Amino acid sequence: MSKIWNASEYDISRRRLIPCYDLFYATAAELTAHSIKTSSPTILDLGAGTGLLSEFVMQKVKTASLYLLDESADMLSKAQQRLAQYNPQIFIQPMTETLPAGIFHAVISSLAIHHLADEDKIDLFKRIHQSLVPGGIFINAEQILGVTEWQQQLYEDMHLNGARALGSDEDEIRAAQKRMTYDRCATLPNQIAWLKEIGFQNADSFFHSFRFAVYAGWKSESQA
Repeated sequence: MSKIWNASEYDISRRRLIPCYDLFYATAAELTAHSIKTSSPTILDLGAGTGLLSEFVMQKVKTASLYLLDESADMLSKAQQRLAQYNPQIFIQPMTETLPAGIFHAVISSLAIHHLADEDKIDLFKRIHQSLVPGGIFINAEQILGVTEWQQQLYEDMHLNGARALGSDEDEIRAAQKRMTYDRCATLPNQIAWLKEIGFQNADSFFHSFRFAVYAGWKSESQA
């Protein structure tokens, strides 16, 4: 995401290019808040970008120690301004590198992990699982691949038609289509299966609107 987005333009187009914007981000925030059982949690946002997801989450959690990771310094500069009241810790690095030291009550991500190859997604999921406290949650608000070519075409049509209805002009649509040529999306069933194989409990999809989905899994209370 960070390499192919201009940080100054990112926020402006989000509401047009994600037709389900409010429910998409709000579902992830509600899941995070519901799952955290301590008054002083630690939350890691992977591929944090300009901090959109973290803002939704922090409006619900408020007192968390927030860690933001992204490979774009420009994106994180925007996130730091947006989330200044929470004094986030900033990590400028790819998700494929070692995650920040610490044990987290929640690891969250939005529209970032789909840029990784499948083997790198799986490796990241394993490292996320290791970094969570027992009972901790991983939530990914993600762009997914259709299970069949027909379904994928439907996702694309519904996405772009929805964006047009919300005011995206053809220049913005073409730019979005160009960015999506870099995507390495995986199907929703595959990603949930990977979480289960790694050891996440109750892994499932909790919101799904065509190519946008929010899925999550929890680390078992008995896992150290």
